[in-house]
Amino acid sequence: MSDRKVTSDLLRGNTDTMILRLLSESDRYGYEIVKLIAERSQGEYELKEATMYSSVRRLEADGDITWYWGDETQGGRRKYFRITEKGRQTYLRNKANWDHAKRVLDTLL
Repeated sequence: MSDRKVTSDLLRGNTDTMILRLLSESDRYGYEIVKLIAERSQGEYELKEATMYSSVRRLEADGDITWYWGDETQGGRRKYFRITEKGRQTYLRNKANWDHAKRVLDTLL
């Protein structure tokens, strides 16, 4: 892990897209989303749980995700999030916008 971490400001506008990406792979519960983002960024970015839950509430209100209660046999019940078809389209659009912005920034910086 590097001494430099990615600042939240740089990635804040992409939280929804990161979550949609993970949900496009499979249904996930909240803590799992936070943990996977930390793991996949190799510790460079830490998504706060409060930020993650704000994002999933927004995604649900927009119709990009739904949720259901898991049926765990041990421990507490978990709330699982699932991407909708609209959410898949939102992810693809956001990813294309990010790719374009990245090309522009690479040129300018």
